[in-house]
Amino acid sequence: VDSVARQHAGQFRAEGKFHGQVCRVRIAGQECWLLKPATFMNRSGLSVSSLAGYYRIPVSQILVIHDELDLPAGSIRLKQGGGHGGHNGLRDIIAALGAREFWRLRVGIGHPGDSRQVVDYVLGRPSKTEETSIREALSRAEVLLPGIVAGEFSQVMNQLHRA
Repeated sequence: VDSVARQHAGQFRAEGKFHGQVCRVRIAGQECWLLKPATFMNRSGLSVSSLAGYYRIPVSQILVIHDELDLPAGSIRLKQGGGHGGHNGLRDIIAALGAREFWRLRVGIGHPGDSRQVVDYVLGRPSKTEETSIREALSRAEVLLPGIVAGEFSQVMNQLHRA
């Protein structure tokens, strides 16, 4: 989100009532709010629901970007709705919004292979190769962000999912 803010001449500011940092930008002619929750990840629903409630943002117009263990590092997928898949941040956002229909940009980080290693893996640093792959995937998604904002979901999915 820092890169998106810079690209669109936005600047983050701390906002206590949203429990995080916010930035307003225009993308594809639409006003968009970028949010970096200051809560623990497991409580990010408080931040998301506070901003969405204050500005009356419909759940279907929310995009949450999150890490995804079930995708190889560097792959990226766009989808709407679904469960939390064990992701505590998503679990909290779903509970706070009372809905699952928000959009998700799932950023693959890979899986350690052993479920007992998941916590350390997620909280640790990726290898140089994985980090490069993840950054490249985020750059591809950033280029397609105007299409997401414009509601061109099928086209964006086709471009993201074939890469």
